[in-house]
Amino acid sequence: MKNLFLILIGFVLVATVISCKKESEEFVTSSIETYNPLKVGKFIEYRIDSLVFVSFGSFSEIHSYKVRYEVNSEITDNLGRPSWRIFRYIKPLNGGSYVPDATFTATNTGTGLEFVENNMRFLKLQQPFREGYSWKGNSFIDTYSGSSTVRYLDDWDYVYENTHQPATVGSLRFDSTVTVQQRNDSIGLPLTPQTQYAEKNLGREIYAANVGLVFKEFTHYEFQRVDNTYKGYGITLTILSHN
Repeated sequence: MKNLFLILIGFVLVATVISCKKESEEFVTSSIETYNPLKVGKFIEYRIDSLVFVSFGSFSEIHSYKVRYEVNSEITDNLGRPSWRIFRYIKPLNGGSYVPDATFTATNTGTGLEFVENNMRFLKLQQPFREGYSWKGNSFIDTYSGSSTVRYLDDWDYVYENTHQPATVGSLRFDSTVTVQQRNDSIGLPLTPQTQYAEKNLGREIYAANVGLVFKEFTHYEFQRVDNTYKGYGITLTILSHN
């Protein structure tokens, strides 16, 4: 009986060691750098499909272009941390030359990825990379001051889905990806003759190991029955190539 007890204790200890070793290895290999590598000269090209409302908000159109995000230089951000400056270039979908379009800042904090866009700081990625892990990705953004125009970004829960799974995005196949589900909700949709107000918020991104962001979709719009108009925008980024 005593020997059986010792054997069982041995099995428990071995299983615990194996489990701890596996978690430790996963944590090491799934770093922020793994899913968003940054160095000067790195670029990713995308097709961008932009949702715009025209005719004073009466109709929607999709405008498509090519964009190129390129890491331009290593800098120090306004908090004194090592960061990266990223330039975006844009051109027509079929031909033409790239022209400068926007500038962003990315900071790998060691446990997270902060991305500054339009003077708003998003926490795009956060360790650990585990299925169902959640964090407040928009917590740095002032969404409720008197002058805020981005209240729709308030209290978003970013959640990991399909972690470390292969995926095909556009025409490219990736061995290991992670999806960040940011938001998917609506009010008053689908529209009916009785709908007075409607709103749609959608955010989702996919990151591939050793590449970075390979897919993004973001949509925010509002509908007002008083004048039957829409206000908002949306974009979809789909990777075309990278180095």
